[in-house]
Amino acid sequence: KSNSGIITILNCISLLINGGVAGLVGVTCVFPIDLAKTRLQNQQGARVYGGMLDCLAKTIKMEGYFGMYRGAAVNLTLVTPEKAIKLAANDVFRQKLSKDGKLALWGEILAGCGAGTCQVVVTTPMEMLKIQLQDAGRLAAQRTVTASASATGPTPSLVASRAAQTGTNARSQPSATRITLELLKTRGLRGLYKGAGATLMRDVPFSMIYFPLFANLNAVGRTEDRHSNPQERAPFLQSFVAGCTAGSVAAVAVTPLDVIKTRLQTLQKGEGEDSYRGIIDCVQRVLKREGPSAFLKGAACRALVIAPLFGIAQGVYFLGVGEHVLGLLG
Repeated sequence: KSNSGIITILNCISLLINGGVAGLVGVTCVFPIDLAKTRLQNQQGARVYGGMLDCLAKTIKMEGYFGMYRGAAVNLTLVTPEKAIKLAANDVFRQKLSKDGKLALWGEILAGCGAGTCQVVVTTPMEMLKIQLQDAGRLAAQRTVTASASATGPTPSLVASRAAQTGTNARSQPSATRITLELLKTRGLRGLYKGAGATLMRDVPFSMIYFPLFANLNAVGRTEDRHSNPQERAPFLQSFVAGCTAGSVAAVAVTPLDVIKTRLQTLQKGEGEDSYRGIIDCVQRVLKREGPSAFLKGAACRALVIAPLFGIAQGVYFLGVGEHVLGLLG
């Protein structure tokens, strides 16, 4: 029994290390695309960005290369516990729901549901802070467009004088610490969990789609049990492709819910942009003002962010980074 307990603890530590490494590598690689996604989803009034590439190009021009990584520190800090909770919870639920080492499709879906529910504890404040930091540059750019339009007539230019851009950006660069303290002071702990319902509404369906789809794609072409730790048996390339495919499908499927969550969690609004009282109010206002297509804003960006994130995660598990680290430690 003691050996079994030690093995369980080591497995949990391995999950933590694997999830942390996967999250850190993945976030570093795809964060600029995630920033573009947030800015495109929040764009309501003045059209600052024409698409993902236009957003990234203008971000670099106005804010420099590191402007694309606004909010990355929050993600890099909290992504380890988030991934660890999500992956460990899914693993625990799968074990509990398995019978004789086999897990039916309904069990896979329920395990994913449980994992998505548990991760919201960390995901909500992480997303809350990240969105404010990511969107600050869009608001500054929108003010530049508005000021330029007032000064030059009906053809606004995003690029004003360098001095004006620097001054605007300096005033609109909040820090995660300052936002956290302000929220705690004015709204208490609930302030950090604004949009928790919308986050839950997005993350639960995502996990319910991703985990069963990955498990089945990862087992394609093999005769072994398709529902028993398939990520440990599949070749590296198959695990990577399965993770990318399942991640992109799940990401696109829940994009409308991600748009709602992003809009609700954005505290600072630009000129002429709507504020929302809740999920239903947000859906109604977006439909009335922007039409159904607004709910697919940032879908391509989400697919490009989530696919490599989960592909990298499955690659890390295949390579056994956590196990190697534990081996080196003793």
